[in-house]
Amino acid sequence: MNVSVFNIYCDESCHLPNDGQTIMTLGLIWCPLDKTREIAIRLREIKARHNLASDFEIKWTKVSPSKVLFYQDIIDYFFDDDDLHFRSVVIQKSEINHDLFNQTHDEWYYKMMFTLIEPVLKPHVSFRIYLDKKDTRSSDKVHKLHDVLCNNLYDFNRNIVERVQVIESHAVEQLQLADLLLGAVGYINRGLSENSAKQQLIERIKKRSGYELTRSTLLRESKFNIFHWHGRPHGAFR
Repeated sequence: MNVSVFNIYCDESCHLPNDGQTIMTLGLIWCPLDKTREIAIRLREIKARHNLASDFEIKWTKVSPSKVLFYQDIIDYFFDDDDLHFRSVVIQKSEINHDLFNQTHDEWYYKMMFTLIEPVLKPHVSFRIYLDKKDTRSSDKVHKLHDVLCNNLYDFNRNIVERVQVIESHAVEQLQLADLLLGAVGYINRGLSENSAKQQLIERIKKRSGYELTRSTLLRESKFNIFHWHGRPHGAFR
């Protein structure tokens, strides 16, 4: 039996406990393994149409008025391609209460990563998960996250979660796309509005998705999914 394989590309923003930010976001792009090369080629073609080098990194922090049409084309491509899907978790840091759950920040972080990834996973399908390299601890995160996912899914033979691996975002277009969409979700949920180019992109995402981006979508929304996490004294992962 041929097993379908999907790639999941994960990004995160303001994930450190004392970085002065009120909102933390986790996000992912997922797509079929056999479509990854085609997607990367399409994204590079959009770069070429806008006279950008093939290795130009798509990034929310690079959004500017001079590149707003380029980024709008990237967003439209995401919504037009049925093989691309996005999910994010938005967390108000003021609601994090590690003492209540008798947990460390690291333990809570892995619970949040499980919350992000688990709804995408399916039985009888294999997934390869790629994390953006953020710091020197990335390799430790890989092993721990793989254990957390497989243990909670009873996937002890690692048939569902085949691998968890750290990669560099500048080399992977899908991870860059995750950064762009997650950046937009974080920006609006932090109440920011001073960058007109970023505002235009947020309006484009709202129009194309049909969502305001500041509330949770239905869990079964598979194209552009947002979950606003709230700390509760019950339920380990939800």
